[in-house]
Order: sequence, then structure tokens, then C-alpha cells
Amino acid sequence: MQAAIFSFSAPPPLLPPNFSPISLKTHQPNTLFFTSTISNRPSILSTHTLPRKLICKPPAGKYLSDDYLVKKISSKEVQELVKGERNVPLIIDFYATWCGPCILMAQELEMLAVEYENNAIIVKVDTDDEYEFARDMQVRGLPTLYFISPDPNKDAIRTEGLIPIQMMRDILDNEM
Repeated sequence: MQAAIFSFSAPPPLLPPNFSPISLKTHQPNTLFFTSTISNRPSILSTHTLPRKLICKPPAGKYLSDDYLVKKISSKEVQELVKGERNVPLIIDFYATWCGPCILMAQELEMLAVEYENNAIIVKVDTDDEYEFARDMQVRGLPTLYFISPDPNKDAIRTEGLIPIQMMRDILDNEM
């Protein structure tokens, strides 16, 4: 009986031996990675935001029209509403025209606007148009709702994702 002799060679390295990049491209945009001199592994040294460039303008929202109760407003108008005198809660909906759950949430917000016609202010902010404002408000997922009480001593309530209309009613009735 003969024994089989196998010889294995080491797999080729992923990077050439003389490769020493200053920055590596990753799937995380706007984050620079630098190689550490101690472990030769990437480590995050700094994160910064580059100006956003749109390839094309997003399509106009066909689910927003002038006869809807929930109006789209700009970031400046939102800031005026928050700072101004109000005696009713303010609901800010951060949405995008291409977002499926945002369209469903828009329908629920319209029903809520009918129910709470004089007892709440509901507005929408398009995250494609107001990118910097959405980033400053830490909007990471869509739709994102902010419930802001007229009482300045109460904290705002933030929800992310599609939530049922009953949960919005409970927040308005019990938390505001």
C-alpha cells in the first residue's frame, strides 16, 4: 500500500506585500480607514461628512397633493413651528417619495389629521429635499416621526418605522 503525498502551498496573499494604502475603500461612505502601524489592521481615525451630490432629482411625490391635510414644509418652517407658541402637539413626519412604508404612514397620518383636526399639528419633511435637516435630526430610517409636546418641559417622542395609528393616538392622548 502506498501513501499519497500531498503538498499544499500557501494561498496567495490578498494584497501585494509592498501595498501600504493610506485609506481603504469600504461599504461605509464618508468614513476613512487608516492602517495601524502596530497591528496592520484598519482602524477608524476620523469620520466626516462630504457634501451630498444627487445624480438626478427624485420624482415628485404623487401621494402629496394640495388638498391633503398633512402639508409638506421646509426645515425653516419646522423650526419656526417648534420655537413658536403652540397649545397643541406637533407631529413631524420625515419621509421620502420612494419609500413604501412612508406612503402607508401618509395614509394613517391623513386619517389622524381628520380625527385630531384642531388638537394636533401634523407636518411632513421630505428627507431628499431637506437632507441636512434630516441628518441633524438623526433620521436614520424612514418613516421617522417626532411627537413634540406644547409643554417645553416634556421630552419629544421619536418613532422609527411604520407604526399603527392606535399607537399614534395613544402617544397623543397619554404622553402629550
